[in-house]
Amino acid sequence: MKHIELLFDPKLADFFRIESRVLYPLVRKASIKDIIESQGIPHTEVGEILIKEIQANFEFIPAPGQQISVKSVQAPLDISEPSLLRPRSFKDMRFVVDVNVGKLASFLRMMGYDTVFDHRLTDKDVALLAHSQQRVVLSRDRSLLKRGLIEYGRLVRSQEPEEQLKEIKAFFNLNCENMFSRCLRCNLVLKDVEKERIIHRLEPKTKKYFNRFSLCPGCDRIYWPGSHWEKMNQLVKIAGIC
Repeated sequence: MKHIELLFDPKLADFFRIESRVLYPLVRKASIKDIIESQGIPHTEVGEILIKEIQANFEFIPAPGQQISVKSVQAPLDISEPSLLRPRSFKDMRFVVDVNVGKLASFLRMMGYDTVFDHRLTDKDVALLAHSQQRVVLSRDRSLLKRGLIEYGRLVRSQEPEEQLKEIKAFFNLNCENMFSRCLRCNLVLKDVEKERIIHRLEPKTKKYFNRFSLCPGCDRIYWPGSHWEKMNQLVKIAGIC
């Protein structure tokens, strides 16, 4: 039987618990993307494919006897820089998060990043959103990240939301320049609002001790630097996120 030899980066082999060297039988004509993903590795985790030191794209059709090296994505990943595997660059860092890492959405919004999350979204919906709106997909679902429409994504390794945020911040080199600028509930950018406009909605102690307020133009939720803000601020500082 005709084979190709796949040489996997140790980072990929260790995490996905596969052999670093795999003899793959060519029983049908298939792209290297399909072959790699048949080993359990989503294409979002692949940073480079080499055949005799020559780069190949995901559409490459291997020939019998070829030795193919599969490298992992190197952090930090710059989505603004196109590559052979990902020829379309993304202008802005925007996310879509699936139900497997839903709590991560609030943390990313807290940092000021446009992050779509809706538990009603199917895998197909997530992939379509990612493609049409140029969003990075975050998930712990390998099958979702294998969808061809998804260009940039990350199979989240951590299980705890705080650790997930640290992981994603490091992997995509996120910054903390726009902390608390976005609604945690509906993702819209907050607008400054004068205290007099919303004073009738405030609790007595809030009226007395706070003067800076923001308003969500979507859900009409009011934000101010109170105890909830302090707790979240402390959380990111303790975790070493910002």
